[in-house]
Amino acid sequence: MSAGHRPAAAAATTIQRGWRRYVQMRLFRLLARAVRAAEHCITHEILRRVSPTEAELIKDPSMNCKVRFRFAGQEFPPFIVFKIFRHTQGKGSKYISGKRIISPSNEAAADACKLMGYRKYYEQIVQDELQYQKQRITDETDVATMKDYMHYTSNLDETPAYFGGRNNCWRRLSLKNFPRTMIVYDIMDYAQSRTLSDRLKKELKFLLLRPQNKELWHNQLMTVSNIRSSFPCNSSVTSSFCSYQPTTVSMQSTRCSSQARQKTAKMKRAYLCEKQREAQKLDIKSRNDFAEHQEATVSQAEKPEDQSVADEEWEHEAAKLYTWSQALSLEDVG
Repeated sequence: MSAGHRPAAAAATTIQRGWRRYVQMRLFRLLARAVRAAEHCITHEILRRVSPTEAELIKDPSMNCKVRFRFAGQEFPPFIVFKIFRHTQGKGSKYISGKRIISPSNEAAADACKLMGYRKYYEQIVQDELQYQKQRITDETDVATMKDYMHYTSNLDETPAYFGGRNNCWRRLSLKNFPRTMIVYDIMDYAQSRTLSDRLKKELKFLLLRPQNKELWHNQLMTVSNIRSSFPCNSSVTSSFCSYQPTTVSMQSTRCSSQARQKTAKMKRAYLCEKQREAQKLDIKSRNDFAEHQEATVSQAEKPEDQSVADEEWEHEAAKLYTWSQALSLEDVG
């Protein structure tokens, strides 16, 4: 290479290095917005896609759980991991584990050996020994300093439950764990494919702003976690420098086919017809009940009159019989 081309090559290398640094810094800022939005706005939506059972459990206020999101990885761009923490409010929590309850000094060890079988029991002992040789701090008796305690709690979280651990390690999130209807999905897709979506391009300048106050920081979080609409918005409304306002008008998705709309209308008509039939049946039944009630009332009202007429006829016949008996003489009787 000639001496005249060396400064140009060095300048090109400097420009390329500066451009790569700018692109990486931009991506890192977007990922930081995604992590904050995941931790403060859409925690339940993400966890519901990872583990629905854990998501329902964390919704319980008595659990006092908090989900933390962090960056991890040895290369750029980093990936996002999460971990569930439980606030005990100074009361502490007790994890029941057979590894700590069953000790060689009690009869539970012999009973466990009988239930598990010798082979499985020996495999468990070998696994415990290998874990101790690898980590050196696997029990509370191995803790001597604060550093040992932190190492012990970390190992306890990462150890599977069948080895006596909590099985609560940092878990990696993939692209499918993020809602497709939010910009956070576009950010994670951009980190993998390095392709900007149309919606992310519109909000890119606003998301890359350094938050100077709490209001701007909140608006950025809401922009990342906002549900995307299926129709293009007005540029003046979706300007990156405008304050965020949540969309309140919901329009029907353009992806809904005419066949689906016809099916929905048919189901609605069938539902209304069924409702009308039920209303007619109830009306007829109520009318029949009312007619039966009226007949019963009339019959009950007529019964006393019939009884009184029969009593009067009986008294009249009795009077006639008495008069006839008085007219008889002893000769007629003999």
